[in-house]
Amino acid sequence: MGNIVASQSIAFQPAKLGKLGLKNRIMKAATFEGMTPNGAPSQRLHDFHQAIAEGGVGLTTLSYCTTEPDGRIMESMMWLHGEIEDKLREMIANIKKTGAKVSGQVTHCGHFSQNKDLQGDQPPKGPSKMFVGIGATVGRFIAPAMTQADIDHLIGTYREAARYMKRVGFDAIEIHFGHGYGLSQFISPKTNKRKDKYGGNHEKRMRLPLEVLAAMREEVGPDFPILGKISMTDAVKGGVDYALGLEVAKSLDAAGVDGLIPSAGTSSYNTMYMFRGDSIANGMIAMQKSAFMKALFKVMGPLMWRKYPYEPTYLLEAAKNIKAAVNCPVIYIGGCSTRKDIDGVFEAGFDFVQIGRSLLKDPGFAKNAEADENYDSGCTHCNYCVPLISDPGGIRCVLNEEKQSA
Repeated sequence: MGNIVASQSIAFQPAKLGKLGLKNRIMKAATFEGMTPNGAPSQRLHDFHQAIAEGGVGLTTLSYCTTEPDGRIMESMMWLHGEIEDKLREMIANIKKTGAKVSGQVTHCGHFSQNKDLQGDQPPKGPSKMFVGIGATVGRFIAPAMTQADIDHLIGTYREAARYMKRVGFDAIEIHFGHGYGLSQFISPKTNKRKDKYGGNHEKRMRLPLEVLAAMREEVGPDFPILGKISMTDAVKGGVDYALGLEVAKSLDAAGVDGLIPSAGTSSYNTMYMFRGDSIANGMIAMQKSAFMKALFKVMGPLMWRKYPYEPTYLLEAAKNIKAAVNCPVIYIGGCSTRKDIDGVFEAGFDFVQIGRSLLKDPGFAKNAEADENYDSGCTHCNYCVPLISDPGGIRCVLNEEKQSA
């Protein structure tokens, strides 16, 4: 009886994202995998996404795909360039043989960088001159403000990235407009204090993100899906709040984005707001090689990473406001680890769902959830997977490792 009920669920029925056909409505969320040593895709990255695609998702998302070498937060992140093109093309083609489609999340760190391998001759820049904590960890305390020439260059890198991504076989592009990265820094009044045409009110703060969207659209054409991931709130004083987040969604919808992913929080100011559950502090401490940094994180951890209790579908109510305000499809993200969670998302009227941590616990999430209406992925939201982006092995579920070693 469970299989009959499952087969009738909208989650597992074919759907279209723009003109792109998907075998179901379940997507792998973009999470930096930590599997691109020296900025190149590895066999481990290939195997990681291959397993998730074979596990039944309609679309998997590669992340972090940045537009230029200095767009990386750290040296191990992938940037889109000619030397990795053949390897990336082969990997995408193999993943697509499973029947899943492949998207790439494209982003740029702006001033949120601790990259020591900078190609430019200046520190990473943002919309306004300001102190940047993550930069301070590598001796760069102040980020300069971008000039018009810098902005024009940045838009050009996104344009080239769109051309590149379509050429190597991606089926869709996800632009990261949230979580404190480069475009988010222009959107947020906390980080954008400009007085020119790129700052001062919502319309001006959205100018650069919309110019990026337009440039990428020109390169890929009207039929190639472009998704936008946003922060409904930065969850920090002076940043984007839920009211402003709604306006961000409306602006992107009006500009022709093919789907919105309403997340929340910022990597730069309030990471745990997007994850919920156990703090990532213990994992971050374990990842530090410096005794000084270990000691610092032990003291500062509770302040840096606030604890928010985990609740199933914890962003659902806020995301409903986005869904009601836009015309494009809305892809729910946040706290789906069981079949019941999935069903609740689609009962609320969402078009697709993205899964992150639960797919680390069980790459076969989609097939298993379809087969069993009582399915539970087993993810405990311990969040130890998050700090593993800095581990040589990349992200993985530590619960699975404990089970294998038992």
